[in-house]
Amino acid sequence: MADRPLAGRTVIDLTTALSGPYATLLMAGLGARVIKVENPLTGGDTSRNNAPYLGAEGLALARHGEDDMSVSMLLRGRNKQSVTLNLKHPEAREILAGLIRTADVMIDNYSAGVMARLGIGHDWASAINPRIVCTSISGFGAQGGPGSGKAMDTIVQALSGVMMTAGAPGEPPVRFGLPVGDLVAPLYAVIGTLAAVLRADATGQGQHVDVSMLGALTSMVACEPFDAYEKLGLPMRTGMTVPRLAPFGTFAAADGWFALCGPTDAFARGLFAAMERDDLAADPRFASRDARVANAGELHKLVGSWAADRPLAVVLDLLARHGVPAAEVREPGAAVRDPLVLEREEVVPLEHPRHGRPADLYGTGVPIRFSACEAALDRPAPALGENNAEIYGGLLGYSEDELTTLAEKGVI
Repeated sequence: MADRPLAGRTVIDLTTALSGPYATLLMAGLGARVIKVENPLTGGDTSRNNAPYLGAEGLALARHGEDDMSVSMLLRGRNKQSVTLNLKHPEAREILAGLIRTADVMIDNYSAGVMARLGIGHDWASAINPRIVCTSISGFGAQGGPGSGKAMDTIVQALSGVMMTAGAPGEPPVRFGLPVGDLVAPLYAVIGTLAAVLRADATGQGQHVDVSMLGALTSMVACEPFDAYEKLGLPMRTGMTVPRLAPFGTFAAADGWFALCGPTDAFARGLFAAMERDDLAADPRFASRDARVANAGELHKLVGSWAADRPLAVVLDLLARHGVPAAEVREPGAAVRDPLVLEREEVVPLEHPRHGRPADLYGTGVPIRFSACEAALDRPAPALGENNAEIYGGLLGYSEDELTTLAEKGVI
């Protein structure tokens, strides 16, 4: 671990579910010591109770053994240490204060205002450790949001506009299969946290980093000029093709789907050659980029008709031989087993902490390669409270008797 970028940094992880745990997972993979604080009264992180589960007998939709672990936790808990602490108990703040004294970062993903109500917000933490960076990931930001102020990924997708960027005009909104709101916000949270840590290194003063799921996802929607499209009467939802770029989209072959991106003149000529229709390169409808956009519907119909009765492998081979960017549309199971991403450890096999690999499962790695150090998710997720003795006893100095008493009181 010593040669990893965040070696020597400590993160106090108060997160649960996905957005916060994904942020701390990345920091753990980068080498930070991540101490995951979980509520002993509720069974810890909500992810621990997400089906399916993995145990000695393999995958199941319900727990059959005491050490069966949720696949969600197997994914999100790697390289972390777990301690239990009931933050609502009056004696919990003293223990958390001890953790904060050792830490560089504290991260939470509670709804806005919860940390203040618990009395453990940035003002309190910075009085204990002025260098601490406190990062909050919430649905709408520290000021709160509409209604209850609580936000799930689907709510954020709906409000961000992203649901109305997919699908065809007139169709119902399309929810992204990936929880993109939950996955984009933690990326910004890690960027903001590391920037604040660098600032604390320079000034000796930490700060609060506030990341909104809605803001993170909406800012990505704003990366495309949808306002301009609307003003010009261009469709924002275009289905399987993108008429603003032609030829461009997804098409059906005889036995599968492929994506094609050929908007430049050179790529278009390659496509026409692959189709054995070199004459189309001189056709006024398709001879220039603007002409192809103006006649995108006709062009995409020609591509669809050409591919429809050809095997996918033949289509892809022809396009590759003529230098046209194209690829098979793969199922997730095939995509995560791509030898390239496995070799680069951007996806890695999942291991149960006691049973190894009783199932053929894969999970996210750290998709960053360094030339002078390494990053990896190479330690399995801990059981709930597995590191209580190591952290509370070894790091903070509590005796076995004190830990027993704290457990009996329901503090840990």
